Amino acid sequence: MGAGFRLQADQLRLQRGGKEVLAGVSFAVARGEVYGLLGGNGAGKSTTLTTFLGFLPAASGRVLVNGQDVSTDLLAARRAMAYLPEAASLYEHLDARENLRYFLQLADARCSEADIDAALDRVLLGTDARSLKLRGYSKGMRQKVAIALALLRDTDILLLDEPTSGLDPSAIDEFHELVRGLADAGKAILMVTHDVYGACQVADRIGLLRGGRLVDQFEAPAGGRIDTETVHRAFSAQATA
Repeated sequence: MGAGFRLQADQLRLQRGGKEVLAGVSFAVARGEVYGLLGGNGAGKSTTLTTFLGFLPAASGRVLVNGQDVSTDLLAARRAMAYLPEAASLYEHLDARENLRYFLQLADARCSEADIDAALDRVLLGTDARSLKLRGYSKGMRQKVAIALALLRDTDILLLDEPTSGLDPSAIDEFHELVRGLADAGKAILMVTHDVYGACQVADRIGLLRGGRLVDQFEAPAGGRIDTETVHRAFSAQATA
């Protein structure tokens, strides 16, 4: 794989409990690109993502962030990335702005109130909702706050782990539009998902995982989207293999 990629997995192998869960996975994510890592339960999607965060050491192969091996400078790698888990851990007794102020302080990131409101504007969180405690938020609203935090940290790379799970269709479309806009603004985005339609809607490239192996890859044509039916057939064949 060449230079200029924000994220790279290079012949990544990983074992857990004596079982090989990743078997020679290789892919790369460039600036301005959404890469969808697609697969069913147990395929190795989230495991691949967490190797970039340094939580799971590789048995062999490498994971690189901005060209640097994660194992040699983990703190630098983590500073370059923002991670959005399936269920963002935010404080229910705080409102949106209070959550953002708190987590920004933990990250030693200095942002003005104007910066915070601009980020909440960008994720389309209504002004009336910003002063409400998060215990009354829907999952989609919580995801917006988490994305706003990622924006305020101003990292080059976003890692998204099943980010639309549990969202209603309109919230999913809104989320994908936001992700697409972030990529078009230059972010490199790795999104792991089991949602074929969603991956095809937003991703520039899709890698299909089965049993810890990258068995197929798909690329969007210039100015278009990856064909949903083609990916669905491959995904269904994977499920019955």
